[in-house]
Amino acid sequence: MKSRLPLVPPTELRDFSLIPFWFWNDALDEQEIVRQIRDFQAHGVHGFLIHPRVGLPRDIAFMSDRFLHFVQIAVAEAARLDMRVVLYDEGMYPSGSASGQVVATNAAYQCRGLSAAESDDAALPLLSAGQTHIATARRANGRWLHVIDRPVDSVIRGLHYLNDAPTSTHSDAAEETPPAADLLNAAAVQCFIRLVYDRFYDALRPYFGKTIIGLFTDEPDLLGRLREPRALVRPGTSDILAHVNAHLGYDFAPHLPALWFDDEPDAARYRADYARAVNHRLEQTYYAPLSRWCAAHGVSLMGHPAQPDEIGLMKYFHVPGQDLVWRWVMPGEANALEGPQSTQAKCSSSAMIHLGRRRNSNEFCGAYGHELTFPQMKWLADWCHIRGVNQLIPHAFYYSVRGPRRDERPPDVGPNSPWWDSDFPALADHCARLCWLNTDSVHQCDVAILGWPDHLPWRAAKACFERQIDFNYLDMQDIIDGRATVDEQGVHIGDMHYKAIVIDAPDDAPAVWPGVTKILQTADLERRLIHYRDAIDCVSSIDAIVEPDVLLEPAQPSIRVRHVVKAGQHYRMFFHEGMEASVQFIARSRNGWTSDVRLNRWELAVL
Repeated sequence: MKSRLPLVPPTELRDFSLIPFWFWNDALDEQEIVRQIRDFQAHGVHGFLIHPRVGLPRDIAFMSDRFLHFVQIAVAEAARLDMRVVLYDEGMYPSGSASGQVVATNAAYQCRGLSAAESDDAALPLLSAGQTHIATARRANGRWLHVIDRPVDSVIRGLHYLNDAPTSTHSDAAEETPPAADLLNAAAVQCFIRLVYDRFYDALRPYFGKTIIGLFTDEPDLLGRLREPRALVRPGTSDILAHVNAHLGYDFAPHLPALWFDDEPDAARYRADYARAVNHRLEQTYYAPLSRWCAAHGVSLMGHPAQPDEIGLMKYFHVPGQDLVWRWVMPGEANALEGPQSTQAKCSSSAMIHLGRRRNSNEFCGAYGHELTFPQMKWLADWCHIRGVNQLIPHAFYYSVRGPRRDERPPDVGPNSPWWDSDFPALADHCARLCWLNTDSVHQCDVAILGWPDHLPWRAAKACFERQIDFNYLDMQDIIDGRATVDEQGVHIGDMHYKAIVIDAPDDAPAVWPGVTKILQTADLERRLIHYRDAIDCVSSIDAIVEPDVLLEPAQPSIRVRHVVKAGQHYRMFFHEGMEASVQFIARSRNGWTSDVRLNRWELAVL
């Protein structure tokens, strides 16, 4: 076996470089910023994402003139070195509050939510300042439930330690906690855009669309980091019920008790309806304005939503993205193939393909702990590559590891890691070449697994992965909205023609939305639909519809495959994702290609 990855001119590979989070977490110095940037480039890293992080001194406040001065120094140096820069839109996270400045501008922009008070009569409770009565509904048990919209005690992580010079990882490293903003309030989000996006543009205009390629928004959360019991509060804002009613097409007020009480009739259904309506409001007030702003200013909206399988929100990202953190995906563990987190790389890459985007991204290694090893880091990168990711964002390179900074969401996977000089340059080159291969290529794939805008199933995906049947997730909304067309030959979207469509519905959801059911029935697609029952049935049903792209002899459940055509050339990736020391097999394709393949543990080869 010989890996056949073409030589790529170094200047072209620059565009596919790793773009690490660069934690700005200490007192900044112009010369040190320049030194670190040049060190990145010397190790094969030709871009960075400036991430303001806890540990910045108070005299470098987020979006202050002094902060922007250091950003200008970094961006100017990147421009001299032909590097790429992504700007982070928050002081820590989650995004949307400008490190508390949105609420400081107008107290009415504070994060809001709904709470409920149960009583024996319909008389309204006394309201405090800032509270609004939303509705009163009768409970299934006959009692009354009064629903109140009010400010909630919610914050985001802060940039500054309460003690400006902490020396340990314990009590003296406590962080400031700026107030979270109301992301369902369009005026609050416009304030956020003015404070962050507009100020970045005013300070760095010559670099936009050139050195600066994107702005990164990070898992905006409707309730921020809530400091009161989450079980008592539901996402909302002052006029949320009118929006929910309009979006759902029925009066939701009688069903409000279902948001708090499991014993209400059809509680799961009404909770799902409410979540869908509120997320639609978030799309209107937050994602769409940020997306429009970026498009108008020549950069990409990058980042990721709060959940790993929210494929419906990907349409607002010019670079659809997701996030591997907290050891939620690990080699040798079931979570590599099971659960919502296992869907995230296919979520972003499928969205890229179906939306006609050029790139998609994944953060990886965040909060994996100091025990993360270099082979595990490479495994995580290749776990993404084999699923179609073509922009990797290592989490993170630390400006400083002084005091408690070393232990803030570790590890440092860059300059302060043990593998920086020995192994990192080769990894950077490896990742750039695979990202190049996953870009401007046509994915060879006949199978789509239907997903909801806010849910992607994993059981059918696992069956396909273990049988080397590649697939993409197809958002049902793409069928309803006409972005995907359906005929007796299958589903067509972009460059893709899916001949087999798998429906893997969760236990608490209908098999497909009524609108999708009607379209699929009208197109006489029944013979191409596969309703997931179990892994064996799923695979055999797919094989009955489409000839396998590749077969391995003997069977190898730990091998993942990806087949792309780039510039007229066929490339097949094989990744040994499992724990066996090595595997050997014959790979045969339906067009007569064959290869004798041997892969060591966690090895990825391109043939």
